This record gives sequence, C-alpha cells and structure tokens, in this order.
Amino acid sequence: MTGTIFDIQRFSTHDGPGIRTTVFMKGCPLRCKWCHNPEGLTPSPKLQYFAEKCIGCKRCGEKKNLTDAEKCPADALKVCGREIDVDTLIGEVLKDRIFYAEDGGVTFSGGECLMQADFVAEALSRIKELGIHTAIDTSGYAKWSEIEKTLPFCDLYLYDIKCITPSVHKEYTGVPNMLILENAKKLSDMGKDIWIRVPVIPDFNNSESEMTAVAEFVSSLPSVKQVTLMPYHTLGASKYETLGMAYPFDVAKKITESELETYRKIFADKNLTLK
Repeated sequence: MTGTIFDIQRFSTHDGPGIRTTVFMKGCPLRCKWCHNPEGLTPSPKLQYFAEKCIGCKRCGEKKNLTDAEKCPADALKVCGREIDVDTLIGEVLKDRIFYAEDGGVTFSGGECLMQADFVAEALSRIKELGIHTAIDTSGYAKWSEIEKTLPFCDLYLYDIKCITPSVHKEYTGVPNMLILENAKKLSDMGKDIWIRVPVIPDFNNSESEMTAVAEFVSSLPSVKQVTLMPYHTLGASKYETLGMAYPFDVAKKITESELETYRKIFADKNLTLK
C-alpha cells in the first residue's frame, strides 16, 4: 500500500507527547485562509519554485513542470510530494526510535491525513505492533467510516476546533463544521484520548463570545486531556509564492498576548487543562 507525503519531520516536540516523528500527508478538504502548509493542500505532487536560487540557466524551459526539478542545478525547483509505501515509511520512522523514550512516537499530520485513511491505518497498525506511541493530527472533517479505520491503532487524536459559529467556519475554512463537532463527540464518547488545538485567528475567532462557545463545547467532551491555544503567525506565508499562489490572509494582523491571556482564562474557568 502506498500513500503520498510531502514531509517527514524529525525531533518534533509539538505534535504529541515526547519527541516524535511527524509524517505530513498530502491533500486537505479545507481551505483555511491562514493555512501555513499550502504545499499539503492538493493530493498530488506540486512544483515549488524558489526564485532567489535561480541562476538563469533556462534548463527548465519557459514552462516549468514536475520533471524539470531534476534538471535544475541550483535546486530552485522542488517537487513537493512523493509516493511512499508502508515498508519504506516504517524504515524511516525506525531511524528515530532511539529518541522516543517512553512517551514519544509517531504522528500523522497534513494536509488532512484522514484523506488517506487506508494508508494511515495500515502504517499506524504496523507502528503500534512495534510498541511505539501513535497519534493523528486532524481537522476532524472526514467521514466517520474513515476515522473508524484508525481507532484500533491510534493512541491520541490531536483535534482542531476552530470555531463554533457555522457561517463563520465555512467562510474562513471553506467547509461547514457540523461533521467536525459530531466526530469530536463520537471520539470522546468512545473514550479516545484527545488533545484539542484551537488556532486563534484575527477577524475569525478572536472574540470572547466565540472562545467561550469553543470552551463550552470542549468542556462537554470528557476524554479531552488538554487544550492548546495557537496564535496566528505568518511563518508559512512565503511558501505561497513558491507555489504560484497568493497568500489569502492579512500578514499585518496579530494576536496580542493580552488577548491570549483573556482566552486562556475562559478555558481555565471551564476546568480545562491548558498547554
């Protein structure tokens, strides 16, 4: 079985407990305006062009395509996305096993890794057999039948709850949030460990009313172990130009520390553990 990935990040400390290897899968059904991994949006490989590296040799011709990356002597062209089989991926993961200790492990992210649920479930099962902790980082926007494939092999779900207001969610992410909220409830009802992650985005959910609604929903999920508030940043903005895309959000917008403290108190008042 093969899947399409766009990166394997080693020594990750933000994608679950301990030191982890994070596998980034290609493809995402959402189009969040603040997305910092635009190279993961499409399910197929995509060409990146780094203009600052170009030496003008013109070996790529006028129209750059995926095969031209091999011709570039300056690494100005990069194919983002490659097919990999489960055996090869397991071999890559095992290179890091010495660093996992008792609580580290492997996390599948994206994009939206559940768009390739069969591959992810197979990889998770193999990793789990080796006694390694497993996690999925997901938007929750997937058919329950796809999530079910991962249930026996996933120790932890890192789950995004972006906002509660349906119209706002659809305007800023391109999809409604009913399925996301339903899936979160189902995971919690099954007793699966969940870490909620809330991106704090200007003009989207940075209001006390929206954060209160999110906190109320999250507090209704008994299997949630912790909540992380993630303030908006523009670290991925430069990637858009390399992909021939326009960055869809305002890079000048910020989330202040004062705002974050207000929102942290809202979640703390619901007896939720903040990390």
